[in-house]
This record gives sequence, C-alpha cells and structure tokens, in this order.
Amino acid sequence: MRASLRSMGRGRSSRLPASLLTAALLLGGMTIAPAAADAPTTAVATTAVRVNQVGYLPDGPKRATVVTTAAQALTWQLRSASGTVVASGSTVPRGADAPSGQSVQVADFSSYRSTGSGYVLTVDGGDSVPFDIRADLYDTLRSDSMAFFHHQRSGIAIDASLVGAAYARPAGHLGVAPNRGDTSVPCQAGVCDYAQDVRGGWYDAGDQGKYVVNGGISTWLLVDSFEWAKRAGEDAALGDSTLRVPERGNGVPDVLDEARWELDFLLRMQVPEGEPYAGMAFHKVHDAAWTGMPTRPDQDAQPRELHRPSTAATSTSRRPRPVRPGLPPVRLRLRRPLPLGGPPAWSAAQAQPALFAPASDSTGGGAYEDARVTDEFYWAAAELYATTGESAYRDAVTSSSWHTSADAFGPYGFGWADTAALGRLTLATVPNGLPATDLARVRASVVSAADGHLSRMAAQGYAVPAPADGYSGAPTARSPTTRSSWPSPGS
Repeated sequence: MRASLRSMGRGRSSRLPASLLTAALLLGGMTIAPAAADAPTTAVATTAVRVNQVGYLPDGPKRATVVTTAAQALTWQLRSASGTVVASGSTVPRGADAPSGQSVQVADFSSYRSTGSGYVLTVDGGDSVPFDIRADLYDTLRSDSMAFFHHQRSGIAIDASLVGAAYARPAGHLGVAPNRGDTSVPCQAGVCDYAQDVRGGWYDAGDQGKYVVNGGISTWLLVDSFEWAKRAGEDAALGDSTLRVPERGNGVPDVLDEARWELDFLLRMQVPEGEPYAGMAFHKVHDAAWTGMPTRPDQDAQPRELHRPSTAATSTSRRPRPVRPGLPPVRLRLRRPLPLGGPPAWSAAQAQPALFAPASDSTGGGAYEDARVTDEFYWAAAELYATTGESAYRDAVTSSSWHTSADAFGPYGFGWADTAALGRLTLATVPNGLPATDLARVRASVVSAADGHLSRMAAQGYAVPAPADGYSGAPTARSPTTRSSWPSPGS
C-alpha cells in the first residue's frame, strides 16, 4: 500500500497530462466517500463495453470503448432503463490501442441528447454498466474535489461538521503527544543548527511529508483558477462559502483561503536572514523514517526533519501579492503570485542556480529531485514580469531557452518538475508588455498544445490525452521532456 501511494505521489512514469491535471486541480477529480466499515466488499465484474460510469452530459460527447478482437464494425444499441432501444449505430474499429495494450473499438452516441437514468449500452451481446445522461452530473465536482485540500491540511483539526465523521481527525503535527509537531523542527544533520516553525500546509498524497515543489504548483493552480474565473466574470463560483472550509463566511473567496493555508507554510519554509542560504526555501519536511500506514497524523511519533534548501523549491514557491499595498493578503483579491519572498528570493535562487535536491534523499519521504531548473526560473520570471512589469524580469523571460522552445508543454503538459508551460500560460493570459509578435507566438503555442491533446485523444481508444506510454507505472529514467508525475495536494 505504501509503495503504491508513494508511486502515485512521486512516480516518474505515473503521469497525468496537463488537461487532466488542470481538471483535477482547477475543477477537481472526484472525492468518493469510503464504504462503511461493516459494509461487505463486492467485486464488480468487468464488462467489455466500457462507458463513463459517472454519466454523460446531454450536449456533450458520448463515447464508449469496446474491448474486442473483432476486426469488423459491430452494432451498438443504447437502451433506456425500461429496455427500450432509443439509439443505435455501428462502432469504429481501432485495433491495437498502444496506451492500454488492448484491441478496441469505439461507439459514439453523441447525437443522442435526451436525459435520464439507467441507460445501458449493448455491443455484440455485452452490456455496459448502467449510467445517466444529465445536465447536473458535475455540479458538485468543484466543491467535492476541492475538499481534498482541506482534508490534507496539517496543523488543524478536520472537523466532522465540514467533512463528515469518516474523515474527521484531530490536528496533526502540533506537538501533542505522541506527536513531535512541526512548530520547532530541526534540520537533518549537517544542514543547519537551528529549528524552524513549519506548521500548516498540506500533507502529501501518500505520506505525512510536506514538499515545497509540489505544494508550490498546487497553490499556483488554486490562485490561478480564481484569476481565470475572475477574468471570465465567473469568480462567484469560487467565492466565499462555496467550499466546506473553516474560513467560510469571512468575506474571502474560499479557494483563496485554502491557498493561503499552504502559502503561509511555504513562507515558513524560507531560510531566515543571517543564515546560510538566506532567502531560499527548504526543500521539504517529513519524518526521519517512513511513517507506518495507516497512521493518523496526530498519532505520528516520528521525529521530523527539515531538508536542505534547493533551487527548485525557492523558484517554485508562491505567495500572494496584494492589489493595494499595505493590506494583508488574506483580505484581498490576488493579482499575481510572486516567487516565495518576491524579488529577494529570485536573487537568492540566482545566487544558487544549481543547488539540487539529491535523488538519494528518500528515507522517510520522497526525494522530489529535480536537476533541471531552467524551467522553474522561466516560470518565476514570467510571474515576476506579469506582476511588476520590470524590464529585468522581461529580459529573463525572453532570454530563456524555454521562451521559444517547442518542448515547453511536453507530451505530458506540466507538473511539479515541468513548469515551463506555466510561464507560457501566465504570459499568454495576463496583460503584459511583451511585443505583439512575441505575445502572438506565445498564445499560439498554448493553442497548439491544446490542439495536440485533442488530437491525441481522438487517436486513442479511451480518449485520454496521454502519449503511447501514458498508462505505464514502471519506473523509468526521466528524460528532459518527460518529467511530470501524478498530482497530489502537493503536485
């Protein structure tokens, strides 16, 4: 179990493409409540006719994948809950589907736009599981999935009134026995000779560590989702009291309250003035040894350790910049996120451009190593330029090889270790002073990347925008263009 969760949080080849990562973190992947402790476990038979078990939108695409070795087209029938055939047609043979390793055909019933529950798709004598066609299928998707961040919070009680009794727990890592706490955490031997208050933030997907590189990108996604919504005039959907968080009702959009919980932690991970590497960010904090699973955070008795600062952590952390100077960020709409500590952190990272987290530092937590940080610098420069408009950051943007690279998005889009695309997205969407021809090229690259995902989806048997090896879970060496991993609260 630990190994599988660890691979989800940090696996090099277990990746999600940008479109799925954006859906998971901007809109969210679904949170499924666990079965009751005394509920029997029932195995669900796998059918060859594979549909979206959540259902389909009336006006949206409706495709099903049929696992079959048949070479000729097959007849499909869509039946209502009463068994009446309401639509029919022929499948399209696809043959070998590289990502899944299966031979498949595709049934497309998008033209059927009526609504109802209990539909079944029948192909070649086999039935799908029942599914719905409804306009409200995803109405709670954003709030349900965003709740995951609150569930992963460190240093605060997760209250049953917000999450239900099954998920409620006491605050973790605040120093209440047997817990050692994160309020005064020493460094690993040889890293520093002081302790740091690093409470708060989000736990990782598969352990009780807290990692700056993946916390940084997740925070950016939350803040950026609000900015996108605001520009589209849809920010009310992300406003106050739209999420189940303890801060609801405080006059601040809940998505920003959630981001603030991690932002405060990121600031606490900054090396204090007067110390070696001042202004940089510690790479991570976690137990000295792997925490036994399942161990509730408040029952974790392991000592905690800060790990050496890194260039990647310093240049990928974010904090809010207020619209009006002098007002506390928590009470404001945000303009752009700045690198942790703002321009001073930019300078600190530039002074240590190759302070990499070692791949061997994986006892008690994931290494999250990243030996190529030019993309993080490009992203940070883009954020600083979009925020300040200063020529020094514009020059850092335009002189970066990522500014014109065809690999900025890569086959998997973006992830905690592949951040050049985030710089492109910021430059393409936030008003800035780039020359018109340069801006047009950046925007065209974003459209081209999106078109590439659509083309990949259309060519695959399961319509997933991943490359041919996209479902692989086996560890492989990471190449310069395949550096993403599964998202987590920290990814």
